Amino acid sequence: MITIVDYKAGNLTSVRLAFEHLGVPVRVTDEPAQVRDAERVVFPGVGAAASAMATLGSFRLVEALRAVAGRGVPFLGICLGTQIILERSEEDGGVPCIGLIRGRVRRFEFDNPRIKIPQMGWNAVRRLRPHPLFEGIPDASEFYFVHSYYPDPAEPSERLAETEYGGFSFASVLGRQNVVATQFHPEKSGRLGLRLLSNFATWNGQC
Repeated sequence: MITIVDYKAGNLTSVRLAFEHLGVPVRVTDEPAQVRDAERVVFPGVGAAASAMATLGSFRLVEALRAVAGRGVPFLGICLGTQIILERSEEDGGVPCIGLIRGRVRRFEFDNPRIKIPQMGWNAVRRLRPHPLFEGIPDASEFYFVHSYYPDPAEPSERLAETEYGGFSFASVLGRQNVVATQFHPEKSGRLGLRLLSNFATWNGQC
């Protein structure tokens, strides 16, 4: 069973429905004990880093997330859930985050005013190294993005894939041991997004 973490940060229904479409059993919870004991975790989210971290703190979920990731359980972050598993975000004046992966979250900055922030729409994801999450997905496939900030992991080897926006390449998929994370929304990315979620549902947490 997949445990989807509910910290009042949106898009839970679309994630749940995507797994149900795949025939994968899920539960949605905000209970720390259920997160700690999960067999497989999805950590989605949309919104702002500061409010998300405040809610996680009030629900006592930060330590539960660290504990379940530390057990080696397969763990998938999505969008905001990708950003706040790093150590710190530049959003909201600077926010300490969960720290499952070393690095920071930075805001897009472009000299060209024609480049819109947030990035919103489909964009190619180019693999930097192989991973079971990508099985059956052609390289440079397009996925759906909505974001103004991007993850910048400290270790280059933890960049599994990258995407170019406005002439700038950023990490769009991160991976460290049993933790993987996508800046894009697989649950909103059609057939290939479903394939990625299906791959996660059968991944053993090793790579």
